[in-house]
Amino acid sequence: MMLKVGLVAALGAALLSSAAFAAPLADGFGGPEGYGALSQSPNDDGSSNELNLPFTLNFFGQNYSTFYVNNNGNISFGNPLGTFTPSPFPASIQPIIAPYWADVDTRNQPGGGAVYVASPNATTTVVTWHDVGFYNANNSRTNDFQLILSDRSNVAGAGDFDIEFRYNRLEWTTGSASGGDANGLGGVPAQAGYDAGDGVNFFTLPGSRTNDVLELQNTSNVSLETPGLWRFAIRNGEITTGDSADRPLLPTVVTEDGYEFDFGVQLGQRVFIDPFVAVGYDYVVNTGPNIASVLLPDLGDADGYEIYGFNSMTGMYDTLLTTLAAGVEYVFGPGGVSSFAVRDIEVTPFLDPDNPLAFVTGLTFAGAGQVNMTQSPFTVFVAGGVPEPATWAMLIGGFGMVGAMARRRRSVVAS
Repeated sequence: MMLKVGLVAALGAALLSSAAFAAPLADGFGGPEGYGALSQSPNDDGSSNELNLPFTLNFFGQNYSTFYVNNNGNISFGNPLGTFTPSPFPASIQPIIAPYWADVDTRNQPGGGAVYVASPNATTTVVTWHDVGFYNANNSRTNDFQLILSDRSNVAGAGDFDIEFRYNRLEWTTGSASGGDANGLGGVPAQAGYDAGDGVNFFTLPGSRTNDVLELQNTSNVSLETPGLWRFAIRNGEITTGDSADRPLLPTVVTEDGYEFDFGVQLGQRVFIDPFVAVGYDYVVNTGPNIASVLLPDLGDADGYEIYGFNSMTGMYDTLLTTLAAGVEYVFGPGGVSSFAVRDIEVTPFLDPDNPLAFVTGLTFAGAGQVNMTQSPFTVFVAGGVPEPATWAMLIGGFGMVGAMARRRRSVVAS
């Protein structure tokens, strides 16, 4: 059953586990609503004082240990930000992380909502915009969303961190000063994402600055079973670029067809991508150059992998091309292929769904250009170890979720 993503008021040890996403809105951080202290009094376009992070983060080459919570659905570094109409990223104003940048107005109390901040431990900061209304002091519709920053320096490197957006409820997009109507719609709608403020490094979530931004509560870049959850990993001051097996690209978005990727390539350039692990995958190029070769990871399976081509007569991947050993590149031939399938992935590594590097695939392409492709899980294992065809929902339902991220649109670095 699909679970609506709840805001986190009690993190505990399971903050980033799949169980946390079913958590009710419970008291855990103290304060009037259980989300910690008020970051600021009820206001319009205001900001908190400069607040300390419990850790230092590296945000696209700049280290920050303090931040500002801005009433208008974002946090900023260096200076507070009172701008209420979102400028399209890259805004080149200052570094900003914005789960929902719009004209929040919390003056209509009670019922106008409030903005809270908490650092429940030395590796986590949580900012919650709880039941907030819109300008001008209108709470006829309210939004309920959250930002979580998590230190990852202990498992990755100094300054590495994760960004997580949670959307529990989105009912309005626009304040009246941004052209919105009495229902908080129209005009210049909210924008979600992050921007380094350097004019280069940024990411904008789907639907931003359109009425479709309301769909963020129903979509995810993590899984279909966690609507409203979006997660991004910042490593070494930037989004990982797919230039090596330990820095793979993760999905841009999750769809009914599987994991969708969108990236630029050069002729012969190898790009590493990584979704969940499964016992088989179908790789399909939707647009862009064909796949020229594939390189698969070593999971300790002496039998290797089976590589299948698509049979247009049967409509299935039932043409065995080769049995491929781990770490050995397979070249598809002149012009490459638009799709292929991998089968016979070893069971034991498959049982570790929380490892985001569980099945990293290296691909080269037969030309240059922008690639949009899908990597779809093929099977799951049920009790008794019998493989069976699986729908996308079955895979997610059986194996929870792992971290995923999106990244700015640019060509990745050649390996």
